[in-house]
Order: sequence, then structure tokens, then C-alpha cells
Amino acid sequence: MKKTLMKFKPSVSQIIIWSVSLLLAVGVFFGVKNFTKCWRITSLPGEVPKSCILINTNTSATSTQDTTIQPGTTSIVGSTPDATNSNVSAPSDNIPLPWDGVNRITVLIIGLDLRDWEAGSGAPRSDTMMLVTLDPVTFKAGMLSIPRDMWVNIPDFGYNRINTAYSLGESWKLPGGGPGLAVRTVEDFLGVPITYYAQVDFHVFEKVVDALGGIIVTPEQDVTLDRIGNGDIPVSLKAGETVTLPGDLALAYARARKTKDGDIDRAKRQQQVIMALLNRFFRPVVPIAPTVVQLYNDLSAGVNTNMSFDDLGRMMILLYNHQDDLQIQKGVIDFTMAVPITLSLPDYGTADVLKPIPDKIRVLRDQLFDTGGAIAPLADGDLSTLVKDEAANISIYSTVSDGSIANRTSDYFNNQGLKTVSAGSTTNSSYNTIVIDHTGNPYTMKFLMEAMNLDNSQIKLVLDANAASDIEILIGNDWLVNNPMQ
Repeated sequence: MKKTLMKFKPSVSQIIIWSVSLLLAVGVFFGVKNFTKCWRITSLPGEVPKSCILINTNTSATSTQDTTIQPGTTSIVGSTPDATNSNVSAPSDNIPLPWDGVNRITVLIIGLDLRDWEAGSGAPRSDTMMLVTLDPVTFKAGMLSIPRDMWVNIPDFGYNRINTAYSLGESWKLPGGGPGLAVRTVEDFLGVPITYYAQVDFHVFEKVVDALGGIIVTPEQDVTLDRIGNGDIPVSLKAGETVTLPGDLALAYARARKTKDGDIDRAKRQQQVIMALLNRFFRPVVPIAPTVVQLYNDLSAGVNTNMSFDDLGRMMILLYNHQDDLQIQKGVIDFTMAVPITLSLPDYGTADVLKPIPDKIRVLRDQLFDTGGAIAPLADGDLSTLVKDEAANISIYSTVSDGSIANRTSDYFNNQGLKTVSAGSTTNSSYNTIVIDHTGNPYTMKFLMEAMNLDNSQIKLVLDANAASDIEILIGNDWLVNNPMQ
């Protein structure tokens, strides 16, 4: 059953007028605001606002909850820098270059922990970390949610839950603050360069949703919503029932945790909310122009980002003009990619965390972010041993006239410890050799790249759990005329 609050359907001309008004209002507001706030031409009293400080996004990290275990030890440093390095190495000043409209954009979206925020006892931890990417050439986009209890290495602070990276960056007043250290942590954890960050305030989120006329969602499971604050009667939503949520309930929906898989379910709902917001942006149901000034006053106070207005405006225009071409994939690091464990920490007690499974996370990362192949970054260790442990089944097919090349290649790789299960010919034609990974085998792929002298363009990640083999090799003329086999 579908419940809707509005049935107003704007015309195409109204949509265009609203969109142009929206962008112009943003430009004027942020242009004047940023020009005065970050004034540097003459000396002014007081400190430079934190949002004017530049950060370096070429590093990354991992985190835990105010307790840090050094790799390979059980010593605890707490919320202090790594004991082996007396100085916290803050990133050098570096503002993101203006977007050229062609290169991929990747944004780390950060939401803060409401309990820390309300307690006011110090810098809050992050409650939400979502990495969003957009390729403006292919219009392929991806969203990857990272659970807050992921046990990672935070640069200069050691191992901790990932949700503490923001708090540590704020507490130690690093250049870039909490967002800067959060960016570094996620970059190191996933091996994905991050262009921008956006830290969003709860109440601003509510106001944006209300300004857009609410969002439409269809819960996948029953969920109870508790609005921020005490005394309100909880609202229950039923699985499969489509509803329109105002701002306060939309926030409660994105924050709800009391379902079967806790934070994993919540991450999926947060992605659903992002998609619902995009849908409202593409297809507005209420006039936006009358509220645009107040809306952008709210946004300026409640959104901390290093993205310039010019880049934001160009990206939103691009999305609006190509909304029908947009292909969005969504992924959550779930319990198949991270193992819940309980750590026993001296002088601290126990901590329930998620231990990542790097190879499985890497497969999802490559699927969503297309980082240039399924082979990097890899774990430390001898490659031949890692390949044997991976035990990938390999099928080899010849696309050239010499059909025997497939069998000879199979024998060659079997002698080197690989596991080939079939060899033959295919009617497909390929001048260059192509290697297709169906189940995520980064070490075997790296081995094959080095052995066959392949580049990244010849490596394909096509996930298919029902494929006849884990890896397919389609032999082309390059391998036929230039190989080490006798």
C-alpha cells in the first residue's frame, strides 16, 4: 500500500526555473560567504576558520574507540599518537585542484554520532562513513558504506575503530581537522584516492528533506523510528509499505539500528535515503525557489566541505542533465567481508569490533570504484605462496589460429603451481590477451600480469559466482608471438 502526501506534478519549465534559481542562489551566497570568511589579503584579528585550512588528501588511515593497539603488540596508547613517533605527522596544506569535468570525483560523506554530539564531552566520533564516486564520462557512480566498528590503522595513532578518526583529528587539531584524518584513514584502508569530503549536520539534513517535500522510501524490513529528542511516540514502518517521510522521520530512518544486522542494515537504509534525495532533486514536488535563501543559510552553517561552489554547481548540473544515463551501484561492507570479534585490551577491558577481510573488501571496492584492476593493493607476503593459498581455478582459451597454444600455456602454468582446469579454443577474437576474474583473486591476477606481461587494460573484473572457473584467460596474438615457453 502506498501512502503519499503530495500529488503536485511540475511542468518541465518549472523544473528548469527551480533548478537555475537554486544554483544561482547557491553561487551568490557561498561566493560572498567564502570570500569574506577566508579573507587573506590583509591582516585581520582572530584565528582563520577551520574550513579555510587546506588539507592533504593523498594519505589515509584506520581507527578504534579511544583505544589504540600498535600492530604486532598489545600495548595501548589510547587517543594519542603512535608511541614510535613522538610527533603527529599532519598532512601538508593542499587544496583540491579545480575539477576538470572529466576526472572521477570521490566524496567521503561523514555523519557524526548523535550521542557524542548531545553529550558535548569533546570531539564527536563519526556515526556514518559513506564513500561516493562518480565517473563523469561513463556516468557510472558507486556508493560504499563502511561500518563504524571497522578495526583499522589510523595514521600516526595506531589501530582503532574507524569511527574515531574524525574525533582524533578534531581533538589533536590537525590541519583539516576531523574530516582530514577521516579522509586519510579511508584512503589507506580502501586504497582509493578521495577528492572531497562533506560532513553533514543532523538538523540541516532534516531541513533539506523538508524543503524538498519529504522523501519516498519502501523499507525492506519492519523498522521502528525514534525521532531525535525524548517524549515522542515511536513510528513503526512495515516492510514493503511505501511512505513519504518528513525530515525528522527521514533522519530517524537513516539512524535506526534495531534490526537484524544492526549497522549493516542501517548503512543500506542510508544509501536508500541518498537515492530518495536524488530522486527529489531530479523530480521536485514543491516550489524550491521561495525557500532557497533560508535553505542555503542552513546549509552553510551545517555542511563542512572542501568542495568549491563552482565544482558543486557543475556536478549538480551534470547530474541533472544526465539523470537518465546515471548508473549507480551500491555496496556495504557486511559480515561476509568483516568478522565480528571481541578484543581483550589490557587496562581497558573488551571491545567488540569488525576485523576486515581485505581481499573480499577489495573485490567490492574494484566493482564500485574501478581503481584500475583487481590486483592492488595486495597483502604482504611471498606472491607464489599467496597464489597457492588462493587456489583459483583457471580456464584457458585460444582466440588465435594456433589452437595448441592453450594446452601448452596450461601445462606451463601448472608447472608453476597454478591450477588450470580446462584448455581449448573459442570463436571470440582478440589481438591482445585478456584475463577475466570472476570471483576476486588479486594474487593470481598479479602473477598472471607479471608472467604474461599484461597491462591493466587487459585485466577485467566480471563478478559471476556461477562461472565455470574463477579466472578465464583468452589468449591473443601478443602471447602467441612472445612467450617464455619452449
